[in-house]
Amino acid sequence: MRRVSTFAAAVAATVTLALTATACGESSTESSSSGDGGDKGVGIAFDVGGRDDASFNEAAARGADRAEEELGVEAKFMTARNEETEADREQRLTALAQQGYNPVIGVGFLYGPSIEKVAKEFPDTTFGVIDAAPEGDNIYGATFAEHEGSYLAGVAAALKSETGKVGFIGALDTALIQKFQAGFEQGAKDTDPDIEVVSEYLADNDSGFNDQAGAKDKAQGMLERDIDVIYTAAGLSGVGSIEEISEHGGAWAIGVDSDQYEQPGLEEYQDVILTSVMKGVDVAVFDLIKSVQDGEPLSGPKVYTLAEDGVSLSTSGGFIDDIMEQIDEARQKIADGEIEVRETP
Repeated sequence: MRRVSTFAAAVAATVTLALTATACGESSTESSSSGDGGDKGVGIAFDVGGRDDASFNEAAARGADRAEEELGVEAKFMTARNEETEADREQRLTALAQQGYNPVIGVGFLYGPSIEKVAKEFPDTTFGVIDAAPEGDNIYGATFAEHEGSYLAGVAAALKSETGKVGFIGALDTALIQKFQAGFEQGAKDTDPDIEVVSEYLADNDSGFNDQAGAKDKAQGMLERDIDVIYTAAGLSGVGSIEEISEHGGAWAIGVDSDQYEQPGLEEYQDVILTSVMKGVDVAVFDLIKSVQDGEPLSGPKVYTLAEDGVSLSTSGGFIDDIMEQIDEARQKIADGEIEVRETP
């Protein structure tokens, strides 16, 4: 091994594609590879919201799609339910490994403990986890500098706000989501010391990633307080926030994980999606799949940073073209170490 440092239609499609997998206590199988025996391809265990969340899971799916196109590697996708137990996640990962998928990838930090446990039972299988770095010789932990990308989002928000008030909505109050909040708040304040930044959370469990109605309500409350730029880091829930902003008018949404301006199912909201903080989840997934196919499986922790384009700010729609000089300046200062972005609020 080598070690290295919108949207109802899409949701309906997910439900239509989902098949119950009772044998291992699964919630759904969204697509699967064909053939029996040997390495069947990559097994991907999604977080809640599934592939068509237009955000985090979708980014991972793009990595698998690229592997299928460029490497001929097929994929099986399985999806978590709200408020699952550790045993549920362990069953899903175990089922994929038993069926011969290699690598097996858990999408989301909640898979960290279960992958650390299951990987010990399948030493000849490579496991990957997104947003966590558990220990294990056959585990690749891909994490990201979300706070750095979010800093740039804060710069954009401060420059585009007309009311001097911007907002952040997080799925749940954990160390990971705090990185998004911290970077956003710092970027906004560094750009305009007088700006008001309001940060709120949806839930105290993983349902915060799959609560469009809750995010819509949070966004409505912020808009009623004259907050005119809202950054939502909450997976599928963010669709509700974007929808509410679109209905309100006169405000901007900032997307997360994927370029949400380009996401199928969000086309009708494109005119309010200012930008998105993109994470290279697709790159991490592809990197791991290719390494296994090449016979040199990646292992150990890897941080995808702003300096190496592991996180970035989308320019789709051209809405931030007029402020790119300031954003590029901030990006360079972060890459050069002149700006140290906080990871906690």
